[in-house]
Amino acid sequence: MILGYRLKQLRKENNMSQAELGKKLGVTKVSVSGYENGTRIPSMEVLETILNVFNISADYMLGREVNVVAEDNDNLSLLLASDDIDIIRELRKQPTLYNKVANDPKRFFSGLYKKNI
Repeated sequence: MILGYRLKQLRKENNMSQAELGKKLGVTKVSVSGYENGTRIPSMEVLETILNVFNISADYMLGREVNVVAEDNDNLSLLLASDDIDIIRELRKQPTLYNKVANDPKRFFSGLYKKNI
């Protein structure tokens, strides 16, 4: 689930531990870990608090909006083939697998390469 990936990314960008974020959200560290791993889904109240803590939109948090930033301040153009979009859609149907890929894509795929898949 994109929500878990984005939550972890935002937490790390803001130099927060899971416990610190949990305090801000009014939940436990275990709950934050569950949200990040895709094994738990935050309530609407917690989701609203997440949006307020990080000052982000629900569309961004839920993966409906993608912010693309070029590191060298050049214009950046992104094109996805329909096959690429189909792969992403199928991967999102598997939240555990999606989180593994999203959290560390290089590590995930290097493991596959070693297995000759």
